[in-house]
Amino acid sequence: MVSRADRLAPAVFILPAVLVVLAMSIFPLIVSLYLSLTRFKLGKGGFSFDFIGLQNYRKLLFGSQQFHLLGKLEPLSPFAWAFVALVALFGLRLVWNGLRQGSSVAGIVGRLAIAAALVGLALLLGSTTSPQGQFGTLIVTLIYVFVGVAVQYLGGLGLALLCAQKLAGRRFFRVVFFLPMMITPVGVAYTFRMITDTTKGPFAPFWQWFGLADFAWAATAWGARIAVMIGDAWQWIPFMFIVLLAALEAQPREQFEAAMVDGADRWQIFRHITVPSILPVSITLVLIRVIEAFKIVDLPNVLTNGGPGIASESLTLHAFIAWRTLDLGGSAAIAYMLLFVVTFFCTAFVNLTRQKAA
Repeated sequence: MVSRADRLAPAVFILPAVLVVLAMSIFPLIVSLYLSLTRFKLGKGGFSFDFIGLQNYRKLLFGSQQFHLLGKLEPLSPFAWAFVALVALFGLRLVWNGLRQGSSVAGIVGRLAIAAALVGLALLLGSTTSPQGQFGTLIVTLIYVFVGVAVQYLGGLGLALLCAQKLAGRRFFRVVFFLPMMITPVGVAYTFRMITDTTKGPFAPFWQWFGLADFAWAATAWGARIAVMIGDAWQWIPFMFIVLLAALEAQPREQFEAAMVDGADRWQIFRHITVPSILPVSITLVLIRVIEAFKIVDLPNVLTNGGPGIASESLTLHAFIAWRTLDLGGSAAIAYMLLFVVTFFCTAFVNLTRQKAA
């Protein structure tokens, strides 16, 4: 018969840890939610938080901060309308596939929400890519996430496939490829700030030899964004590489040998055996990296300071700048909007890839 002490032991030992985790995660969320509904004011002898409801969110979406968050909105061109129509067709296909597969009502509603969000993002992208438009921090962050993570995954997969071969010195290169992960993000940012300095940096003679001594990477919007994404890729490709390499080396060799006996070439083996076997690992890896990429702040802050203007500023840097100017309510509202965006995209990604990974 189990004694009372044995029954209480799990709660006694586990409950403190659970309470600490809940306090460290839920308490900041509650405080941030309250701050996002208030306006911080400095006054004589202290400060105050005045409750203003959804005014901070209204300011970001429709008011004075709309340009900062969403960008400069212009009428859509015919090409942009065609792009929106293609995205809408893709969304309808997602919903139709859900109906064909017999998804539940919640699943269909979720796919409708994904389709509506994709159309909304397509409208926002189309209105900010016009000749007179300009990206806001939301679109810039999505560029860092989707373009950056795609490049990092492909680069890490290529290095993993290379180091999985029986090549001389592959152990040495495994260590070398992993070195950037050991450097702090701020260190990476300062490193690339020196590298991209065409006048005084260590590569200044190289840039002068190519006639780029008077070229400034951060002087153009896309130059600054590309510089940030290159630095981010240099730091995070090793993470992709080491995990994908472990997944590749864990594959059973019998499948490859059977495929070779049947006459399959390398591309067929990669497409029909390697890709399906590493797909669950790849989905988890991409999900982790997407969550991290949404929080990018060190590189755009140190490398470009968010410039020129706000061309390379991420949502996290946007919130940090608002916090630095003592707009605590606006900073919390930006952070909560980032939380909504991350939750939506990660949930949509998991739901759309769950069946493929099974």
